[in-house]
Amino acid sequence: MQVNTILETAANNGDAEDNLIDISIVIPLLDEEENIQPLVEALENALDNYDRTYEVIFVDDGSTDGTFTELKAAHEKNPHIKIIKFRKNFGQSASMKAGFDHAIGDIVISMDGDLQNDPADIPRLVEVLETEQCDVVCGWRADRKDPLSKTITSKFANLLRRSITSEFIHDSGCTLRAYRNECVKDLELYGEIHRYIPAMLLWKGYSIEEAKVKHHPRAHGVTKYNWKRVVKGFLDLIVISFWQKYSVRPIHVFGGAGLISSFAGVLLGGWLGIQRLFFGMSLSDRPLFLLAILLIMVGVQLIVSGILADIMLKIYYGGEGRKNYLVERLIE
Repeated sequence: MQVNTILETAANNGDAEDNLIDISIVIPLLDEEENIQPLVEALENALDNYDRTYEVIFVDDGSTDGTFTELKAAHEKNPHIKIIKFRKNFGQSASMKAGFDHAIGDIVISMDGDLQNDPADIPRLVEVLETEQCDVVCGWRADRKDPLSKTITSKFANLLRRSITSEFIHDSGCTLRAYRNECVKDLELYGEIHRYIPAMLLWKGYSIEEAKVKHHPRAHGVTKYNWKRVVKGFLDLIVISFWQKYSVRPIHVFGGAGLISSFAGVLLGGWLGIQRLFFGMSLSDRPLFLLAILLIMVGVQLIVSGILADIMLKIYYGGEGRKNYLVERLIE
């Protein structure tokens, strides 16, 4: 992924990397020209008098309107603002990943740039994060201001997600969340997988809480949510579910299914063989005989696929020093 970045601060603040930042706010943007100025004002109203140091990282995901121009103007006026500009549209998950990679705050806040999330909720999320001693706080838009069609689709998606991932939060579509910095540094985000970050972190052993947040109707611009994102999100959900359950030993799912298929094929073939040997029944016109052969072949292929997946997983974990565990604390 290629990006252009503006990571400057005012000269009297020095290098951003040398400053101690309490909160990093990551905001992906795509064609939100009219929302930039009111969003920056809302952020300033919520955070300038807050007793925490902060930075705001805007990620321009290949906007084709005046979004980047508005961001540069805001950057010149506010030393807390940083800008990451993509060369093209890579998607919201990639935008959030870029923002997380550049965030240096102890707490990382993600939120949308369409003014539907309220920056005034940020102190509340931080309070819950610290009071509950958890790793992640997910915003819950209990009173949504979206069109009915979008709300119904979202409720169905949430129900499907909870049934597949066993993750308990009410609103996976709410981008407004607070994370401890270490939670987001090893996330691999692509496609529409940002919706399932809580499920991914829960699988890794991080603790998650919820907090109700405000939600406003969209005042400017056009929603980027459409049926294509729904389909992509569902496919990513299947990947997440598989990765949660079988990422360490994929042979368990492939091999298990292969053994069942092969066993069924052997049983069916054995029964047909007994009929042929002892009762003289012909097998040439028996579709069940072809089914038995097919089940055995499919079973063998599934077992081989599981072995190959295990080999690829060993390469994945061993190639760049990745580990299949996370250490919370080490006492020596």
